Amino acid sequence: MQQRNIFAGPYLDRAAHLRQDPAWFAAALADERSRAIPLWNSRNLIAEGDTPRAVYLELSRLPAERLNGTDLILLGRFGDTSFFTYEIESIEAPRVLPGTRFEDLRLVASLLPIDEAGLLGYARALISWRRRHRFCGTCGAKTVAAKSGHVLVCSDPSCRHEQFPRIDPAIIVLVSDGERALLGRQASWPIGRYSTIAGFVEPGESLEDAVAREVVEETGIEVDRIEYHSSQPWPFPASLMLGFTAHALTSEVHLRDQELEDARWFSRADIASTGDLLPPRQSISFRLIEHWFDAGGDARLRDIQGSGPWSSSR
Repeated sequence: MQQRNIFAGPYLDRAAHLRQDPAWFAAALADERSRAIPLWNSRNLIAEGDTPRAVYLELSRLPAERLNGTDLILLGRFGDTSFFTYEIESIEAPRVLPGTRFEDLRLVASLLPIDEAGLLGYARALISWRRRHRFCGTCGAKTVAAKSGHVLVCSDPSCRHEQFPRIDPAIIVLVSDGERALLGRQASWPIGRYSTIAGFVEPGESLEDAVAREVVEETGIEVDRIEYHSSQPWPFPASLMLGFTAHALTSEVHLRDQELEDARWFSRADIASTGDLLPPRQSISFRLIEHWFDAGGDARLRDIQGSGPWSSSR
């Protein structure tokens, strides 16, 4: 079994069968083992130290008026512990426990245990969805939470439209001609940073069609032999990255849609000598580059760049 991508994996039982059980929900709120994951300004609460860890709050630390199915979203169960998440809505940073801070998950995910990173990413994605769907997309009335926070229902009795959490599928692909990999860079990235080609899937399009279209739109390279590699939830705010490899049919790069500032071919020797300019290791783009690099020789990319399983190249 290949190593799973960060934010992915069976890190908890999502307990979907319990979301419509108000008696169970009430019992979970009363259970002293239950924990809550707070978010503020799209940031997670992290314990400071040499090894950052996620902070899970006892429900007794929450204001009593927030202990309900409107404010709390059930994430699921890990062992005998029920996990919820909620948003702190304030302009000013809220008071936190000593030795903790609210931090952007993208900056600390690679330093967290992989299960904790997945749980915090799940919480962030649901809070982001709730914030963006406060009103009904059909009639404009306010929405109210149902099914332990996993459904938003229109409050207008004549509408009652239901909204469910959504994800945006995006392809990401390592294109190779065998000895070289095609990488591109956006102008907003750190100087010298290159990564794999990526883009969102459009309506009426298969994943394979999206791979071929995005590559030719961004680089002018035509591809075949498109093969699935792995996927990665990317809760910033709500993407699912679907990783592929593809074989290049052409070699001359043409930047067609101006999405990229530059795109070029890299040999394994190029990548070995410029590893600090690769995408962060918690990203599926690094995993795709690593997969291609390791398949073509005796050296492993992680051995060249360091052995930390989730350390970040910055």
